[in-house]
Amino acid sequence: MRFLLTDEQRAFGDSLDAMLTSANAPAAARAWAAGDPAPGLALWSRLAEAGVFALAAPEAYEGVGPLPVELVVAFAALGRHAVPGPVVETVAAAALLTRLADSGEAGPAKRLLPGLVTGESTATLAIRGRGPYALDADVAGMTLVVSEAGAAPGPGAGPASSLRIAPGHGPVRVSADPARRLAVPAAGGEVVADGVEVARAAAYAGDVARLVTAAQALGVGLALLDRTVAYVKQRTQFGVPVGSFQAVKHRLADTLIGLEFARPLLYGAALSMATADIAAAKVTAGEAAYAAARAALQLHGAVGYTDEFDLSLWLRKARPLRDAWGTPAHCRARVLAG
Repeated sequence: MRFLLTDEQRAFGDSLDAMLTSANAPAAARAWAAGDPAPGLALWSRLAEAGVFALAAPEAYEGVGPLPVELVVAFAALGRHAVPGPVVETVAAAALLTRLADSGEAGPAKRLLPGLVTGESTATLAIRGRGPYALDADVAGMTLVVSEAGAAPGPGAGPASSLRIAPGHGPVRVSADPARRLAVPAAGGEVVADGVEVARAAAYAGDVARLVTAAQALGVGLALLDRTVAYVKQRTQFGVPVGSFQAVKHRLADTLIGLEFARPLLYGAALSMATADIAAAKVTAGEAAYAAARAALQLHGAVGYTDEFDLSLWLRKARPLRDAWGTPAHCRARVLAG
């Protein structure tokens, strides 16, 4: 089976790549990690103008989607440029609100979705049962929390959940990636929806989050590979480039094969939107990006460890992305469950 992007999809990815290159996204990531979100939020506005968040919402709420393949194209570019902020969580929140509207609960979507699509507001999302933390709750304009509310009344109704806007958050904690800060949402706040449909919408949002996280991981892996190839071409040892050594070539070839195996799985999952396909893409892209990080660190040698070298921005994203919205073990279990 072949997955080929259309000319429009490739042009969209190229335009995002050019915009993020000119915007110096790595500098925004460094500022975000240092506690200054202003450059990152300016970048966020440009992403919204480019239509990235509109891809997750339907036309009725100022969007153009949902378009999962285009989301994969966009998030691979975001990963390639180390874009900071809760971009995955905002898209997942948009997916949750859209699915709620599709089930007849349109009030929250009418109220919250247009702002997320246009970039006027930002959101992070925590779904209880998948960890207590919300990403970048200290910067996001809104922290949405899905909490379990027990079994719904009626036979076969399934579990019910509630969706609320948290009134704040607890202490901010750093993660392995300095540009990702974690906090536990505060209890209470306004409940905007509840019932079994919230639980179903949250499950769908989790799938969307896993898909775009996988795309982001693929972009991170490709960025690491590009930088490592460039480095081994210019660094010399015994009078020749390091990249001319057979062992180095084999290591980089293995890295490329891992990333290229993940790419068709991602596009296939975006087309089917099946839970098992998304889980397979997530575990494959996450492991490939983590392998790219290990190869990059080894082939750069000691310079790879330094925080001042931009390589560290991608090195420190690979493992958190591999484990975010589903660890490899969790995703493999989903694949086996079908």
